Amino acid sequence: MLDSPVLTKEPAEMDVLAPAAEYYATGKNGKQRQRTLTMHPPDRAFLNKDSQRHRRSSYDDKNKAQRFLVDVEETLQRILEQDTDGDLQITVNDAGSKAMALGTADSGGFRKIDIRGTYMLANLLQELAMAKDYGRKYIVLDEARLNENPVHRLSRMIRYMFWDNLTRCIDANSIDKICPDPKNRSKNQDPIIYVPRGDPEAYDFYEKVAKSKPNLRLQVQYLPPVITSDYVRSINDRPGLLTLAMRKLPDGSMAGEPFVVPGGRFNEMYGWDSYFSALGLLVDGRVELARSMVENFAYQIKHYGKILNANRSYYLTRSQPPFLTDMALRVFEKLDPTKDKENKAWLRRMLKSAIKEYHTVWMAAPRLDPVTMLSRYRPDGKGVPPETEASHFDHVLRPFADKHGVSIDAFIELYNNDKVTEPELDDYFLHDRAVRESGHDTTYRFDKVCANLATVDLNSLLYKYEVDLAHSVSLLDGVLEDFDGVAQTTHEWMQRAHDRKERMHRYLWNEQDGLFYDYDTIKEQQTTYESVTSFWTMWAGCATQDQADRMATDSLHKFEMQGGLVSGTETSRGDITIDRPNRQWDFPFGWAPHQMLAWKGFENYGMRDISRRLAYRWLYTITKSFVDFNGVVPEKYDVVSSSHRVQVEYGNVGTDFKFVPREGFGWMNASYQIGLLYLNSQMLRALGTVTYPDLLFEKAMDLERRRHNEAEDAYLARRRASSVTARRLTRNGSVTAAVTVISPTTSNSSAYMDLSTLLHPLSSASASAEPSGAASISSDSLLQDELH
Repeated sequence: MLDSPVLTKEPAEMDVLAPAAEYYATGKNGKQRQRTLTMHPPDRAFLNKDSQRHRRSSYDDKNKAQRFLVDVEETLQRILEQDTDGDLQITVNDAGSKAMALGTADSGGFRKIDIRGTYMLANLLQELAMAKDYGRKYIVLDEARLNENPVHRLSRMIRYMFWDNLTRCIDANSIDKICPDPKNRSKNQDPIIYVPRGDPEAYDFYEKVAKSKPNLRLQVQYLPPVITSDYVRSINDRPGLLTLAMRKLPDGSMAGEPFVVPGGRFNEMYGWDSYFSALGLLVDGRVELARSMVENFAYQIKHYGKILNANRSYYLTRSQPPFLTDMALRVFEKLDPTKDKENKAWLRRMLKSAIKEYHTVWMAAPRLDPVTMLSRYRPDGKGVPPETEASHFDHVLRPFADKHGVSIDAFIELYNNDKVTEPELDDYFLHDRAVRESGHDTTYRFDKVCANLATVDLNSLLYKYEVDLAHSVSLLDGVLEDFDGVAQTTHEWMQRAHDRKERMHRYLWNEQDGLFYDYDTIKEQQTTYESVTSFWTMWAGCATQDQADRMATDSLHKFEMQGGLVSGTETSRGDITIDRPNRQWDFPFGWAPHQMLAWKGFENYGMRDISRRLAYRWLYTITKSFVDFNGVVPEKYDVVSSSHRVQVEYGNVGTDFKFVPREGFGWMNASYQIGLLYLNSQMLRALGTVTYPDLLFEKAMDLERRRHNEAEDAYLARRRASSVTARRLTRNGSVTAAVTVISPTTSNSSAYMDLSTLLHPLSSASASAEPSGAASISSDSLLQDELH
């Protein structure tokens, strides 16, 4: 007796690329029954026809769509035999044969076809894991799910799986899962939820939850009306979750407004991560989820005074880069146009919170510099930040502990309780908190100086606030007020924008270098760190056309690497030694926020060709790792060598999973969905085969070389030097399998060359050779509207 799929006639043909919840729970895989399977041997003609086992690779003839009859557990065990490094993934680093025979469904499992290649076997492993999620023991598996264009597959996984698995909510049904905090190293491990004094309805709600679930040992505590640094420090040994917005359901019950977390190990809502995730949600039609995230931000400003680094008690004094006005306007554009009155009322309420944040957080002491009238990341706070790893600050604290003749733990106790005074240490932690508020933790750009800097990124964002609010007054029929009932006008907000723009040009723009720099408000001089955030001025619109052209001509080449934009230049970062290790927001690392804002920035100034090129580079890096490493979508990349395999502080969130990636990473997911909108059809086809960016953009790179009057040898040496340096610093040259190399048989200097010679660069290789990366993947045309 076998528990097998029913292969009888189905009422309707299912989409072979349907989400797992549909594919493995309905149709041919949805109903399984106990039945006797009578095995009739096939006739001799059939056996003679297929006397040799057929090898089916991802570049094989697709005229015949195959389906396989698969024993889930048995096949899973067989495929894991090829996982030679034991990480429960199938990657290019595994030394197995990368081939497996599956029986076809049409032959009742008699006829075997080989599935070959890292990508197809990794997809098979993922499909088996998802089938197990739905309790399937035997499945009929469409080959299309194994050789699916990787661009389509990743976009589909983001839309139908990753977003759902990153979504959290604080209410009665989820409180037991969301309250535990891995950063809590205190003796008190009972969950605590802190409620703002101005939300008694939430307090009553969570009190009832605590009483109804006594096994949770949930403590519900009010915050004081005024939250000070001393208070926050006093509860660091009792860290807890901070409430977010709730809504009443039709039945009268309460439910928390949902939000998306950055990665699978997080349970709290983070500041600027949420903005970029919301952009991706809007592309994928998840408007209500994005709207809920805006509601949560407005709640934080109303009750906690700012958009928090995240909603944990130890973040109460710290904010993050402000994006609320653009986030609210993006959501507003997607709301049901037939509900114009309700939509405008909602937008007014959200912008009222943004106005409060602008005045009380960013344009007030201590963040506002009174001389330049530019803003800084400069949060309040006292003591040693409790959310870091236990030994994170040991190298900083040890000299002070030795000075006082006590252990590090004993010194922390003395310092946190004002029993010793150390101004130098106070200054260190001021800058450390500022770095974390900036979102760029950590980078040598901000080392021991961040709180003093009027940064180009923060002031670009505040300029965008000013312009957005000026525009919104007109958008909302001239009716927009702050919390005090003061009417806002377009003129006053445009004047603020004009003034900030003038100050940014005076203090931050460097005419000689063609770049915006941060300004040290204490030393009263520009810094010299070359940061990719200079391009944020184009996203916000505060650069002149001439400045934008200068950045494109004189500065872009410093940041444009093989796999996207690098955070800062190698020269600015400086030498790396044992005592001066890599920092994750420096060279050679690239991050999704920098890419997305730059794409939009260059597009704003009429340089869409640059936007497309940069988007392709970034998506190439994501797709390459996705293909070579079992579907991985991590937090960040080494963009010089286009690899996710990095050795740097905090590691790389999103790489540690078993069998199948289930969440990706929030802003990385968003960057992929948004980036696809920038690519033309030829770029999409090239991306599906992971075509090397410098090969695709050969003409553009030639123009760059001539623009800078570099000899060809010097030009190539410059690009090679960056790649060699990155490999040496991040992987020490030991992981050669992480690099996919595609060698074309012909070359063409056209920027948009005929890609037919590049789509299957390894098609003439030995049939027994293991295809590299996605070179063996189907190059089926992929239209933009199929993805979105």
